[in-house]
Amino acid sequence: MLKPTRVLYASPWSHTLKIPKSSFQPRQTNFDTYLKRCTDDLYAWQAAERATAPSFVLHDGPPYANGKLHIGHALNKILKDILCRFELSQGKRVHYVPGWDCHGLPIEMKALQLRKDAETRSGENSSDIASECQSRLQPLQVRRAARKLATKTVKEQKKGFKEWAIMADWDNSYITMSKDFEMRQLQVFRDMVKKGLVYRQYKPVHWSPSSRTALAEAELEYDDNRKSSAAYIKFPVTKFPVQLDSAGILEGKLLSAVIWTTTPWTLPANQAIAVHMGLEYVVVSHPDDAIGLLIIAQCRVEEIERTLGVTLKHVLGPFNGRDIAGKAFYQNPLQGSQAEDQLIMSADFVSGTSGTGLVHLAPGHGMDDYNVCIALGIAPLSPVDDHGKYTADAFPDQPELFQGLSVQTQGTEAILRHLKTVEFGSHTGFVLNTHEYEHKYPIDWRTKQPIIVRATEQWFANVDNIKSDTLRAMKDVQFIPPAGSKRLESFIRSRSQWCVSRQRSWGVPIPALFRTDVTPHQAIMNEHTISHIMNIIDERGVDAWWEDGDDETCWIPSNLEGTYTRGKDTMDVWFDSGTSWSMLPQRPDNTLADVYLEGSDQHRGWFQSSILTHVASQQNQVATEDRQVHVPRAPFKKLITHGFTLDQYGKKMSKSIGNVIDPHDIITGALIPTVQNKKSGKGNSSALGPDSLRLWVASSDYTKDVVIGPQVLQSINNALLKYRVTFKWLIGVLSGAEDEVWNRTEESIRTRIDILALEKLTAVSRTVHDEYTQSRFNEAARHINNYVVKDLSSFYFETLKDRLYTGSHETRVEAQLALRAIFLELCRMLGPITPVLIEEVWDFTPQKLRDTTPHPIRSTWVPRTSSVPAQDSSLNCIAADLVSVLNGAVKTAQEEARMSKNIASGLECDAWIVLPSKCGEEAAEHGFEELLRKIWPQDVAEGLANALVLSKVHLLFDGQVDVDHTAWSFQKWFDIPESISSTRGTPSLRGCVVITPPSQSKCPRCWRYTAPIDKEESLCQRCEEVVQNM
Repeated sequence: MLKPTRVLYASPWSHTLKIPKSSFQPRQTNFDTYLKRCTDDLYAWQAAERATAPSFVLHDGPPYANGKLHIGHALNKILKDILCRFELSQGKRVHYVPGWDCHGLPIEMKALQLRKDAETRSGENSSDIASECQSRLQPLQVRRAARKLATKTVKEQKKGFKEWAIMADWDNSYITMSKDFEMRQLQVFRDMVKKGLVYRQYKPVHWSPSSRTALAEAELEYDDNRKSSAAYIKFPVTKFPVQLDSAGILEGKLLSAVIWTTTPWTLPANQAIAVHMGLEYVVVSHPDDAIGLLIIAQCRVEEIERTLGVTLKHVLGPFNGRDIAGKAFYQNPLQGSQAEDQLIMSADFVSGTSGTGLVHLAPGHGMDDYNVCIALGIAPLSPVDDHGKYTADAFPDQPELFQGLSVQTQGTEAILRHLKTVEFGSHTGFVLNTHEYEHKYPIDWRTKQPIIVRATEQWFANVDNIKSDTLRAMKDVQFIPPAGSKRLESFIRSRSQWCVSRQRSWGVPIPALFRTDVTPHQAIMNEHTISHIMNIIDERGVDAWWEDGDDETCWIPSNLEGTYTRGKDTMDVWFDSGTSWSMLPQRPDNTLADVYLEGSDQHRGWFQSSILTHVASQQNQVATEDRQVHVPRAPFKKLITHGFTLDQYGKKMSKSIGNVIDPHDIITGALIPTVQNKKSGKGNSSALGPDSLRLWVASSDYTKDVVIGPQVLQSINNALLKYRVTFKWLIGVLSGAEDEVWNRTEESIRTRIDILALEKLTAVSRTVHDEYTQSRFNEAARHINNYVVKDLSSFYFETLKDRLYTGSHETRVEAQLALRAIFLELCRMLGPITPVLIEEVWDFTPQKLRDTTPHPIRSTWVPRTSSVPAQDSSLNCIAADLVSVLNGAVKTAQEEARMSKNIASGLECDAWIVLPSKCGEEAAEHGFEELLRKIWPQDVAEGLANALVLSKVHLLFDGQVDVDHTAWSFQKWFDIPESISSTRGTPSLRGCVVITPPSQSKCPRCWRYTAPIDKEESLCQRCEEVVQNM
C-alpha cells in the first residue's frame, strides 16, 4: 500500500519520477543499537539537563526476587515506563528507581529447595524444606542461602527488565536487603513503637503449618472448593435456669447443648458456647434415649431433623437467647477429669441461618471467639504446635491420644472417633452426625496448603489507632480505576490489627529483647532499646543479630537490669516493602510519589502497608509554622491498578496447564509464524523486538484482566509492522526534500487536501495527548493505530503518491511540508509506547530535519493547535465530510466494477459526481457549486480527482449522467453530509457517483487516464509541463 509499485518500471520516464528511497528496513533485528540510547542514556540525559525542572516521581512496587520474569511483570513494568515517558515528554524530570523485595518466605523456601536439590544429587537425604529451615540449618546458613539467591535473581531480572526498554535509574535501584534500606525500615518501626502503635499479645493469628510462621491477611489465598469434615456435637449442660423449667420437666434428664462445626479439630480448645439474644430456642428429645434432650434454635429444628434423619420431639420452650446467656453452663468432655463448668454466653455473630443457633467458641482459634471471650476474662487455649499438630494439652488425661497428630487430618479423625465412644459423666457419645462440607477456606499463598487460626505470642501494629487518619489521607488520592478507592477502603476498614512478626530467619529482625531472669520471660522494646540496637546494626550489619551468641551483652543497653536474650522473629515482608517510601526524597510540597502503579491484588498488600506505615510515621506530628495538627498524607497522589494476565481463552496462566507465555518469546517473535517473503520465498523473522511487547501492553485495557495469545500478538505485530512501513515511506519522501521544505512553515500550504490532513493530525494529536494525560494508554494506542491505518495509509498517502512521484515542484513541496508535520507528531505520539522504533527512526531521519528539530523523545510535546481561522475551519469541516462520503461512494462503485472485471485499478475510470444545486442554509448562501469553488478555488474537478485518487472527475448539478453510450457504468447514491445539507424542516439531500470507462488515454508516466486519446504513448498535459521544467 505504501510501495511505489510498478511505477518504478514506467520506462522510459522512470528517471523523471521522484520515488522515495530509504535504507530504513521494514523489519529490524539489531535492537541493541538503539536500546541503550532510549533507556540508560535518556534517563541520564534528563536527570542532568532537567535538574531544575518539575519532577515526576513514580515509586516502584518491588517485585519478589525469587523467579523468572513472566508476562505479568511485563504488563506492570511497561505500564510504568509508558507513564514515565509521557511525563518526560511534558518537560518533567522523571524519578523512577526500580526496587526488589528480597526478604520473606518465598525466597527463603526457594533457596532451601535449591540447597536441598544439590544435597540430594550428592547423595544426602534431607527432610522437607520447612524442617530443614527450622531445625537442621542455623539462621545464618538460611540467610546466606537466601541472600545468594536474591542477589542472583535481582541481577537476572534487571537484565530482563532492561531488554523491555524500561527507562529507569538502574544504577541506584533499591533492594530491601541492603543495610541502608533496613536501617530506614527500622527507623519507621521505631517511630511506631515510640507512638505506642506496636504491642505484643497472645492472640489468634493466621498460621501456616507448612511454612511454620504467622501470616498476614495479604498472604492468604482461598480455596473455593475446600472439603472439610463437619459435625454436630453435643456438650452436656450442667446448669440450666430453673425459671425456664418451673414444671421440672428437665429434672433428672440428660440435657445437652448442640453445636455444628466445620473445624472439629478446635473442639479440645472449646472455652464457651454462644447463643444470640434475639433467637428463640427450644429443648427437644431425640428418639435415642441415650442421646437425651437437646437445646437448639427453634428455626433450625427442621433442618437438623433432615440432616439427622429423625423426628425431634418438642419438650420445652421456646425461650429467648437472653434467658440462658450467662445463666446456663456446660462442660467439655475433651477436658476429661479437668473439666470445669463453662459459660453459655451471647454473641452477635451467632446466626439462625446455619448450624444449630449455638456456636462453639475456641478463643485460641478464632478472632471473633477471642474478642467475645477475652471481654469476659476467658483466656485463649491453643493446644497446637508450630507444625499444626496437637500438644499434650489437647487431652490432659491421655496426652498420647492426640499428641503429634496433624489437626486437619489424623487429628480431626481421632477427635471425632473419641467423641463417638467416650463416656463422660452420665453421657456417652457426643457426635450426632458427621458429613463432608464444601466451603471457601484460606490457604498459604506460597505453599498452597491450608492454614489454621492459632493463638501465639506475636507483635502487632495497632491499625485501629491510625485507621481514621488513613481514610482521611485517602480522600486526596486519585484512583484509576475509581473502584480502587472503595476496594482499598474496605480492606483498611476491616482491619484492626496487623501481625507484623514472622517466625523465619530471612528478614529484618524485630529488635526486641526478652528478660530471661523472670518468669514468664518479659519482652522489652522501646525507642531507646531500638536505637541502641540500630547503632550496632549500622556498624556491623543486620546479620550480626544472628551471628552473636545468646549471651552477647553488647545488644543490651547499659541501663537495663537483668539477663536478656534477643528475639528471633523477623518483620512481615509487607512491612519491608510498605516502608519503601522512606527511600523517596521529600519535595517542596511535602509529597513523595506522584504515582503508585501495581496489580489489583496490592490493595490488600503493598498499597495498604504503604499508606498505613506512612500515616503512622506522621501521626502526632505538628506543623512548624501555624502549630496546627498535621494533616495526614498518603505516600502517593495517584494510585493506578491493573488486572491480571489471562491466556487467549480467558484462563489464568499456570505452568501446570502449559499456557504460560515468556515475554522473551514475544520479543523474539517465537510465538508468531514465520513470514514468507513473496519474492525470495524465504522465511523472514517475526521478531520486532521489545516494542512488540510494549505495544501489546499499551493496547490492552489494563483496568481489567488482560488477554494474550498468538492471535493477539499477531495483530500487534501487524500494527507494529505497519508503523515501520509508514516511517520507511515518510523517511523516503522527506529524504528527497529540498531546502525549501525545511525553511517554509505549514501556514504556507494552500492545497486543500494537505490542509485537511493537518487538521486531522491536530485533532488526533490532541485526542492522543489527552488519553495519555488520563493514563488511558489503550485508547491512545487505538487512536494512533486508526490514524495510521485509515487516515494515513488508506487515504491521505494514497492521495499524495501521484503528486509526490509525478507532480510539480510546488505541489510536491506542499505535500512534504504536511508530511514533515505528520512525521514529527507521529514520533511524539508513539514515543512513550515504541521508544526503540522512534530512536531507530530518528537515526534514519534526514540530517537537515534533525538539524532544525529537537529529538522527538527529548523535546517537550505540546499538543498541536490549529492555525486555521474560524471561517476556514468551518469550511475544512465541510470539505472533510464531503470527501469522506464521496470516497466511500467511489470505492463502492469501483469495487463493483472490479468484481465485474471492468477495471483493475481505480485510475481506469472517469467519475461523474452528481450533486444538488442547492445546499443547506448553514453551508452556503449561493448553492453547492459556489461552496465547492470556495473549497477548491483553482479547479474543483482536479481537486476532487486528487482527493479521491481518480483520473478524471466530472461534476453535474441537478443533472443526470448519460450512460446509454458507455460500455459499462456503476453508480452509488449517498447522503449529503449534515454539515452541508442541514436545513431545518427539510429532508436530507442526496448525491450520486457514477463511474464509466475513461474518456482519455493512459499517460505512460503517471498512469492516469488523462493523455490525449489520439496520440499513442504521449504524456498528459501536466506531465509534459513537469518534464519540461526539470
